[in-house]
Amino acid sequence: MSKIQIKQLSKKFKKRNKYIEALDQIHLSIQEGEFVCLLGPSGCGKTTLLRILAGLEVPTTGEVNIQQEGSSKTPIQSMVFQENGVIPWLTVEENVAFGLKMRHLPSSYIKEQTEHYLRKVGLINFKKLYPKELSGGMKQRVSIARAFANDPEILLMDEPFAALDEQNKFILQEELLSIWQETKKTVLFITHSIDEALLLSDRILLMSAQPGKIVRDIPIRLERPRTIEQVRSDPEITNTFLEIWEHLQKEVKQTR
Repeated sequence: MSKIQIKQLSKKFKKRNKYIEALDQIHLSIQEGEFVCLLGPSGCGKTTLLRILAGLEVPTTGEVNIQQEGSSKTPIQSMVFQENGVIPWLTVEENVAFGLKMRHLPSSYIKEQTEHYLRKVGLINFKKLYPKELSGGMKQRVSIARAFANDPEILLMDEPFAALDEQNKFILQEELLSIWQETKKTVLFITHSIDEALLLSDRILLMSAQPGKIVRDIPIRLERPRTIEQVRSDPEITNTFLEIWEHLQKEVKQTR
């Protein structure tokens, strides 16, 4: 059975006296442990879809089924947002431990899990600092460490690296892949970067302009572990890049 199964999902928002259709007839199946990227033009409903999966929005029509493997006390999903999601009055360590403490888990487990992921993202020496003392890239590392430390079954990521410079982005992409390969969480990741999608994903789902539909499902067969250099030099991946680029160009023109 699929980890995530979406059938005939549509979402409409009421604005003034009319309805705006954000998503139309979404059909989607994601397997346990898959890393799937969503790509599409701005305003196509990518974030709305993620928010529905996170339980922050309710679909207008259709079904969303998530197969829960753990106990009812295990979180089904954690979400990492584009903007900094750290809590400003908590230290780095307290931010990463926050979800675990809310679940009233044993203090020894919380300490072990928190320190494990602080080391994974390179923040163990900064654990007593507050967010105001961190760079943007470091704050995103805190968000990623907190999401994984909470041990969810599904990780939902909404352009978490979009605001970072290229160097920090590459570093965090590598760290994310390293943690994912260790944990094999199911990941649904929104991005506007074709390079990022090709580097990270098992599959890329292309969406149309609003109302958003999934119009193509592209498997990425480049062996793991990958580097951005391999992604940019592989002939088959180059062809895939061009196909995705042409699709996005066409969809963006339709919105003008």
